[in-house]
Amino acid sequence: MFKLALSAGHGLYTAGKRCMKSIDPCETREWLLNSRICSKIEEKLDAYTGYELIRLDDPTGKEDVALSTRTSKANNFKADFYLSIHHNAGVMGSNRGGIVAYTYTKVSNVTLDWQKALYDAVVASTGLRGDRTTPLAMANFHECRETKMPTVLLECGFMDSKTDVPIILTEDFADKVATAIVSVLVKKGNLVKKQSNKIYRVQVGAYRNKDKAKLIQAQLKAA
Repeated sequence: MFKLALSAGHGLYTAGKRCMKSIDPCETREWLLNSRICSKIEEKLDAYTGYELIRLDDPTGKEDVALSTRTSKANNFKADFYLSIHHNAGVMGSNRGGIVAYTYTKVSNVTLDWQKALYDAVVASTGLRGDRTTPLAMANFHECRETKMPTVLLECGFMDSKTDVPIILTEDFADKVATAIVSVLVKKGNLVKKQSNKIYRVQVGAYRNKDKAKLIQAQLKAA
C-alpha cells in the first residue's frame, strides 16, 4: 500500500502569502491556490486503489498548521512520499517565473528521481517552464529536512510574476498540475485504476410482431 502525505502550504490568513495586488487586484491568497491543487489531486486519486493519503494542512485554511506538526504527522503515518504544494514569490512584478521543485540539500537518488519526474510532468502539462536557472533546486526547508521519506516541495509558479499570475489563477492550470502529479504518483506508487461499475444497455433489432417487441423491450428495461 502506497502512503502519501500531502500538504498545501501555509494557511488562508498567513501574512504576506498572496498574489501581487498590481497584477491580481483580488490579492488571491497562496493557500487557496495550493489547496485547490491538493484537492484536485485527491479527487483524481479517487479513481485508483492501492494507496492511503493523509492531508497535513487545515482543510479550511483558517489555521497555518505548524511545519513541525505536519512533518511529525507524516513520519508517524510512515508515508512513502511527502508532497508539499506551494506558489513562489520574489521576482518583484517582472516577467520572470516558472515551476521550481525543491528537495533537501542531502537526499537519495530516490528523492531526486521523484523531484525530476514531478518537475518534468508538471512543466510538460502546463508549459510553465519559466527562466529558473535551478528548477531542480535544493534548500534547507523544514518539510524537506525533517521528513523521513522522500520529499518534494513544488513551487507552482510565482505570485508576483506578470507572466505566471494570469496562468496560475486559472482552474485549467490547477487541473493540469494535479493531473501531471497524479500521473507520477500512479506510476511510482503502482496504483491501480478502479474498475468501472457503469452498466451499458444496448437495444438491437426490429420486430414485426408487436407482442415480441414489447417482450424484448420489457427484458431490456429489467436488465
